[in-house]
Amino acid sequence: MLQGNVVELATAVIIGSAFTAIVTAFSDKIINPLIAAVGGAEGPALSFTLKPGVPETTIDIGAVITAAINFLIVAAIVYFIIIVPMNKLNEMRKRGVPESEVPPTAEDLLGDIRDLLRNQAAANAGPAGGTPGQGGYTDPNEPPRH
Repeated sequence: MLQGNVVELATAVIIGSAFTAIVTAFSDKIINPLIAAVGGAEGPALSFTLKPGVPETTIDIGAVITAAINFLIVAAIVYFIIIVPMNKLNEMRKRGVPESEVPPTAEDLLGDIRDLLRNQAAANAGPAGGTPGQGGYTDPNEPPRH
């Protein structure tokens, strides 16, 4: 429980939620005035109304841009302050540990069994090799003869 993704996830949630207040203040006090400077004086910047006189039909593109900038700031901070250092820490831990042997695959094991069976069959056949079907060597890849 104290290793791996649980600690990383908990840390990311805590720092992300605490950092949200800073990003919101940055957006409200710096980003929004910059976006408002681009727009007109009659309402929210970078917005337009679909039906004149009905404020519910106003599409505010500036708010969407602000939300996207908020997300990018939070994501970058979480990545560079939490994820990158944790990856480096895990990398440093792995340097001291020797890599374990790679277990053989099923194909490797089946090939070894095939080779053992061929060798056993050749040893049972003796030096003459015998004739197929009479207790001598039979090729496992050859179809049976009746």
